[in-house]
Amino acid sequence: MRRPLRNPARIVPIAFLGAITVGTGLMMLPASRSGPDPAPFVTALFTATSAVCVTGLAVTDTSTYWSPLGLALITVLTQLGGFGIMSLATLLGLLISRRLGLRSRLTAQAETSSLGLSDIRQVLLRIALIMLGCEAAITLLLAGRLWSAYDYPPARALWYGLFHAVQAFNNGGFALYSDGLVRFVGDAWICLPLIIGVVIGGLGFPALFELVRERRRPARWSVHTRLTIWGTLALICAGFLCFLTFEWTNPRTLGPLDLPSKLLAALFQDVMTRSGGFNTVDTGALNPETTAISIGMMFIGGGSASTAGGIKVTTFFLLAFVIWSELRGEHDVVIGHRRIAGASQRQALTVALIGVALVGTSTLALLSLTHQFAPEQVLYEATSAFATAGLSTGITGDLPAAAQLLLVVLMFVGRIGSVTLGSAIALNTRRKRFHYPEERPIVG
Repeated sequence: MRRPLRNPARIVPIAFLGAITVGTGLMMLPASRSGPDPAPFVTALFTATSAVCVTGLAVTDTSTYWSPLGLALITVLTQLGGFGIMSLATLLGLLISRRLGLRSRLTAQAETSSLGLSDIRQVLLRIALIMLGCEAAITLLLAGRLWSAYDYPPARALWYGLFHAVQAFNNGGFALYSDGLVRFVGDAWICLPLIIGVVIGGLGFPALFELVRERRRPARWSVHTRLTIWGTLALICAGFLCFLTFEWTNPRTLGPLDLPSKLLAALFQDVMTRSGGFNTVDTGALNPETTAISIGMMFIGGGSASTAGGIKVTTFFLLAFVIWSELRGEHDVVIGHRRIAGASQRQALTVALIGVALVGTSTLALLSLTHQFAPEQVLYEATSAFATAGLSTGITGDLPAAAQLLLVVLMFVGRIGSVTLGSAIALNTRRKRFHYPEERPIVG
């Protein structure tokens, strides 16, 4: 009989809960806060959850509320959360493949170029090398810019560079400035490294590994990598154009900026909306059209087995292909000369609908707990928590404790939910030896 804790679908949430519990205790230490009193339980819990779940939402001013020890703890928790997400998601796929028959394993390996069970050690090593390499490069670029252009002392420049590099690659979103990164809205040497870090971290290790290995032969990419890479590029381009169009004349966002700064700010905010969490404009001052698009972008999120949240790019575009095939009356869903299994289609639909249900019910619950905020602000907050995007219209700290605890639950479920749900579905798949009579209800 299989022991319950050996089920990967149960190990993941238990591991994250353990990290959040330890993190909360450490954040409540008097030495973790810059003031004379230790942080309250809800504040410490919210911050630890936001860090471990690489969200970036904060109920306090991160730069002034926490001491150097507290900021170091946020950095460590974010790093652990980011590495754990990528490694656990990849290992879950390998653990699941062990349960498949030999023919199914060989077929899956041939079609997706997936790794075998003997590569687990190499997988974790490559994840660590990619993560640490990207973070080191971003740290040096940011530190050099802060030292040369903003007269930061070398030690302070290195610390600020390291903190924001870890947040960028892990899609964390915490910043050491009270206004986010608004002061750097036109500085490409600050914004572009952060954009690159967020995009790389948000692609996911499976897509990154195949992208590097088959960089000269895109035709050999698996369906997963194609959906992730081309889907990410499509969303970046679409979001950039929408943000630029709707905010061009907004006097509180892009309006006062010159042309290069407008282009950079639109690109930066577009990329960060899908899970990065940083901001160089006031997200609370966005036009309604941009806010609606941002909610959609946050809900989609980044790539599977990545540091990003949301329902994932592959889920969104797979459902788009399903709809397109249904509209054309085609029996099979085909992407890149590969027929998509019905089980994958059902899993994508399940993940998307559960995400809609969680965001919808959480929004209603938040509205019932607080009445001084507009519904679109509350929806933005709930979507940001579920998608671990970390952006806010500025209401997080003003929410009552009960609403903040609800966001804690939403961040936790949003981070581990899709991974756990996907593995649970795969592990619980059983082949029935009979079929019921078929019937077609009226749809539409």
